[in-house]
Amino acid sequence: MKEVKVATSIQKVDAWTVTWRGLVAGAVGAAAIGLGCPYATMILKGSYMDIDFSAPAAIFVFFVLTAIINPILSKFNKNFSLRSGDLMTAYAMMLVATAIPTMGFGAQLIPIISSVYYYATPENRWAELIHPYLPTHLVPTDKEAIWFFYQGLPEGRSIPFWAWSKPLVWWIAFISAIYLLMLCLMVILRKQWVEHERLVYPLTQLPTEMVMATATGFYRKGMTWAGFLLPFVFGSLKGLNYYFPAFPDVREAFSVPWFRETQQLIFRLSFPMMGFFFLVNADILFSLWSLNFLAQIVRGILTIIGIQIPSGLGIYGSPYPIYHFLGTGAFFLLVISNLFVARHHLKAVLRKALWNDEQVDDSNEVLSYRWAVFLSLVAFLFACWWMTKSGLVWWASVLFLVVAFVIFLGLTRIVVEGGMAEAVAPTIAPTVMVSALGTETFGRKGLVALGLSYVWCSDIRTFVMVSAANALKMASSLKSGHRLFLFALALGVFLSLFSSVFMTLYLGYRVGAINTNTWFFIDGPTYPYRYVAEKILNPHSPRYDGMAIAAFGAGITALLTSVRRFLVWFPIHPIGFCISTIWLMDQLWFTCFLSWLLKVAILKYGGFQSYRRAIPFFLGLILGQFTCNGFWLILDYLTGHTGNTIFWI
Repeated sequence: MKEVKVATSIQKVDAWTVTWRGLVAGAVGAAAIGLGCPYATMILKGSYMDIDFSAPAAIFVFFVLTAIINPILSKFNKNFSLRSGDLMTAYAMMLVATAIPTMGFGAQLIPIISSVYYYATPENRWAELIHPYLPTHLVPTDKEAIWFFYQGLPEGRSIPFWAWSKPLVWWIAFISAIYLLMLCLMVILRKQWVEHERLVYPLTQLPTEMVMATATGFYRKGMTWAGFLLPFVFGSLKGLNYYFPAFPDVREAFSVPWFRETQQLIFRLSFPMMGFFFLVNADILFSLWSLNFLAQIVRGILTIIGIQIPSGLGIYGSPYPIYHFLGTGAFFLLVISNLFVARHHLKAVLRKALWNDEQVDDSNEVLSYRWAVFLSLVAFLFACWWMTKSGLVWWASVLFLVVAFVIFLGLTRIVVEGGMAEAVAPTIAPTVMVSALGTETFGRKGLVALGLSYVWCSDIRTFVMVSAANALKMASSLKSGHRLFLFALALGVFLSLFSSVFMTLYLGYRVGAINTNTWFFIDGPTYPYRYVAEKILNPHSPRYDGMAIAAFGAGITALLTSVRRFLVWFPIHPIGFCISTIWLMDQLWFTCFLSWLLKVAILKYGGFQSYRRAIPFFLGLILGQFTCNGFWLILDYLTGHTGNTIFWI
């Protein structure tokens, strides 16, 4: 009996280590995501698989791996089957890979750095207002190469990769530093969030169940498949209606006009978001839907009575100017308060990094605290230098990066605590800088540099920091191989970054970028320069009214934080105030309300055990929707159909 116990213990330890099998599986998955997502977005124009933190592409590929491929490998040759540590490593690589191909970076970079030339006209005056101030090392200058990218390459001509080589080297070096800084910050904060504060990390619960499916029987539970079938059948009806119009056309959303038809109240049922929301604390859910509903009412009243402030804030974040500023102040206060709560942990990290304090244990981190702090500093300094080369003065570069990372950090915190798998910040760094300091502070060259920054910090519906945070949460269960896990994450980022940029260029020259996705190649990439041109033509001083509203938003967040610290029963969570006014919450408030209602009812009338038994159903909702998306994309590829959108948010 003693020998059996020892063998079982060794097997358990081995199961949670990182091996070459996990690296190979993750590398194949990351490369497939880097190549497949741009193709799905540009050519198939179907369901988006990588534009949000929910990472549908990673979940779909991982489902195929855990439910089909790995069981087959186990049956024929167990030496090649993937154990728990391998599966977790593979998913983490695919998770960080999903944050890059389109919305994260890949489909932002090429269009934004080239559209400034392709879409320039005498009417928009970009040649006069913007072109003289563009840093030539960051944008392609070969007009013919740009033209063929948007129009399609003539037959017999080869793709002019060389025309893009110089700007791509500069941009990839910069984004690599940004990704390194994001990863290091998540290493530094992992223990505080995971072990000290014990945040929920709702986005990790489904892949963790898939990793442990053999032991827990996740794929054998009837509740899992009941939840799976609901969105799969619903989405398949939409797909069948696209192929055969005689099938009923089912819809997941409708809207009702109110406030004299100046506003639309949207009722949307999002199956995956219902699943994610169900895993979140009830007070956060209540805060999200109730504050959004209240914000819509206030917005309608203010619109009717004509109270408004000048905008000029852009299209990203909260759609209403007052809420844009309120959310900005709330966001900054949220980050500051969270860092204050983590102050003891951060001091310990510095003691370990600077003086190698033996009482501080970093053996379970994928990177030692000393290297995390050192590499963070190096990456930040390199990014500051790079930003000065783009056209900003040194102090503006430093301030801009600080503002950008406050927004990244705040949104990451909201995702890992509040389960907002589909979210954006209420503001973006370029808008904050221009609003707070005025246009004259930057001059034309600085404004153009801010326009170029839209490549990586504008429509931030997904980015590597969130993926890294979730991956490191899962890595907390590793028994060994933490340092190799870091290599796995870096490899996943590398493969996705290069494959997605290559595929974007290749497909643009093959079919003509203007014939693909209109947002990524027409509307989105032209917006930064329309914004810059408008600021050049209509300069303004610092927005003191906006700063006052932002200060008020910060005050409300500070008040909510203080009240909840002394009154634990208080139902309004600061996260709800920070994120409830974004446009995505206007779309998702009803789904959030339903999840809250179901969760409260189950806990009240069935208790915690009933809640635990219901979780597989809600995880099945997520898995079923994303599997349905992937299934129909494959079918569209095989049949040659395009535009079959099963799912958006």
